[in-house]
Amino acid sequence: MINRREFLAGATSLAACSKLSALTRNPTQKPNILFFLVDDCGWGDFGCYGDTFHETPNIDQLARAGMRFTNAYASAPVCSPSRAGIITGQCPARLHLTQWIPGTIYPNEKMLEPPTPKHLSLAVPTLAEQLKALGYRTGAIGKWHLGGNGYLPENFGFDVNIAGDNHGNPGPPNHYFGPFFYHNLTGYTKNDYLTQVLSTKAEEFIRQAVQTGPFFLYMAEYAVHLPLQAKQRLIEKYQKKNGGKSEPDPVYAAMVEYVDIALGQLRDLLNRLGVLDNTIIIVTSDNGGVGYQRRNLHRIADNANLRAGKGFLYEGGIREPLIVHWPGVTKPGTVCDVPVTGLDFLPTLMSMIGAKDTIPTQDGMDISPLFRGAGSINRDALYWHYPHYSDQGGTPSGAIREGDWKLIEFFEDNHLELYNLTLDPGEQYNFAFSFADKAEDLRRKLHAWRNSVDALMPMPNPNYNQEWANLREGPAGCSWDPSKGCLED
Repeated sequence: MINRREFLAGATSLAACSKLSALTRNPTQKPNILFFLVDDCGWGDFGCYGDTFHETPNIDQLARAGMRFTNAYASAPVCSPSRAGIITGQCPARLHLTQWIPGTIYPNEKMLEPPTPKHLSLAVPTLAEQLKALGYRTGAIGKWHLGGNGYLPENFGFDVNIAGDNHGNPGPPNHYFGPFFYHNLTGYTKNDYLTQVLSTKAEEFIRQAVQTGPFFLYMAEYAVHLPLQAKQRLIEKYQKKNGGKSEPDPVYAAMVEYVDIALGQLRDLLNRLGVLDNTIIIVTSDNGGVGYQRRNLHRIADNANLRAGKGFLYEGGIREPLIVHWPGVTKPGTVCDVPVTGLDFLPTLMSMIGAKDTIPTQDGMDISPLFRGAGSINRDALYWHYPHYSDQGGTPSGAIREGDWKLIEFFEDNHLELYNLTLDPGEQYNFAFSFADKAEDLRRKLHAWRNSVDALMPMPNPNYNQEWANLREGPAGCSWDPSKGCLED
């Protein structure tokens, strides 16, 4: 909600920018881009995706104004590789950046993981570099997670970096409350909430950027990543709504609402500045929500009916909410069921602004015809490669989706799981034996793809220790499946 002071400030800015606003509405002006990335957001966390507990009126309104995707995917089940795929258009396997930075070492597991790089390579071209060359003012506000000093957003084409990761600085004990120790964002007090502070910084960037031409804002929220922290006022709202129960989690719900408020504030500002009708807005996430907090029985994110969550190649770990609002192009209230991936954003955005894409190697494709109402795109399959153990319980694996069929290959023992996502989106029925020919065909295609991108594979661990490896398992007293939780009452 906008208070009186903000309203008056916005009115002043609007008057000062009236000439600029007229220019921005000129159809020859390239559109602005607001890329709004939520961290660890579950596929069902927003009201427009079916959640009835979380309140997300601004995100829901954007979905009514634009296009909502039901089969959008991250390129990895964890953050760093997924983010690398977004800004480079290259799959994590090709980049050899397949684990979050710096990753966790598990020396006693069955497999030895490939090495995890400490940063994205400076040799890889990025979306920000291309847009900057076209006259865009480029800003990265929020989480980076692709490297520290020397490998920050400003090293990859961003003019502005606020709160991008800097691993050389100590982090505060409380992630979401000040004081903060982020890159170009330090100080503040224990009463300052990070999501709100980032919104203020984003508003400052937009106000300055629109005075010179089009802008690209990569707004990468730290929320709704753990730890669960929010202001007490909003927590109490959901505690009351929940009748004092712990699930759905009231703190997590408050964090989701703060993200929704942030998007609403930025849209309000764009509207006041007269540039909303010339701004492409994309809302999505980097991977699936955390299904269980530290492998206990407390559920966090809403992954709807999808299996597992962050750290797994099951649908709950890689399927994402995606909303696209392209003024004058996306038909209000439309829903698209075509599978798309985070690797598609770079070539798609270049097409949307009418610019030539100059990056030679890409694994995504231009999906802008879908925004214009096309019912399909010419793509054979989607692929994933995650040769790692995840903190949430996932094991080294790879996956392919071709049409309705999805195959997961588990590297510890090479067993296959085959699912029909139209009949069984929750991945409960493994057809690998009853449709053995289909499973083997998809396995061959997955292997061929891995070879084509020079994917690094895990190796058998000569020091495998079953007793120590079991320490990663779930709570005692139940039959534990890390993708489903406790299987016994």
